[in-house]
Amino acid sequence: MSESKYWFPAKRYGWGWGFPRMWQGWLVFGAFFALVAAGFVLFRVFPPPEALVACLIYVVVLSGVLVGICWLKGEPPSWRWR
Repeated sequence: MSESKYWFPAKRYGWGWGFPRMWQGWLVFGAFFALVAAGFVLFRVFPPPEALVACLIYVVVLSGVLVGICWLKGEPPSWRWR
């Protein structure tokens, strides 16, 4: 896989991925935030958190899916010091 085909580039410093480089990455990024916002509305976290645990589990699962997509479609992460 050539470097220009990665949806998410590796961070310049530290470990992980930076902002998306390709339109597919931006689509995944936007869908993640839209689903998180929809979850807040669905679980009615604003104002009294009646379903706080369910909402937190939902966000953790979505975050895991996002990290999985970054792992599959992103540049291999490694510690970068310079």
